[in-house]
Amino acid sequence: MEEAIEAWEGEGGSPRPLEWRSATQSPLGPGLVSAGKLIGTPGQVAWAEQIKSRVSAEFDRVAKALQAAAGKQAEQDRMDTQAIIAILEEKRIEVMTKDQAGYFIHDWQELRDQVRQMIVQDSRYQTIQAQRAARDANLANSS
Repeated sequence: MEEAIEAWEGEGGSPRPLEWRSATQSPLGPGLVSAGKLIGTPGQVAWAEQIKSRVSAEFDRVAKALQAAAGKQAEQDRMDTQAIIAILEEKRIEVMTKDQAGYFIHDWQELRDQVRQMIVQDSRYQTIQAQRAARDANLANSS
């Protein structure tokens, strides 16, 4: 991964941001800069900004899918889906407020199903799923 970053930066990377200061002036340490909220080398920051934009779009896509599903559900299931959307929004804030460019490059460069996995691994989601299963079992037994 580091080799890919170095190769990209070696090929020109991105133009130096206006708020960029020389490494000797940076309070972050040698070679590190902060462009906005991300911390890393200028090339890493530029790369991470592109990745961050795609990550934000992925969170939007999942939120829209959940909202569309909620619109077609019965009341209890809709409330569950709204709770899942709230979990999603918390996860979005958790991810999007990270300030290390390397985090986005390392963890989000290749979008797979990270957003879904974050939700599925959340204990609140697991509780919602267990309650849904119990409701479904009760309905099946009462029929």
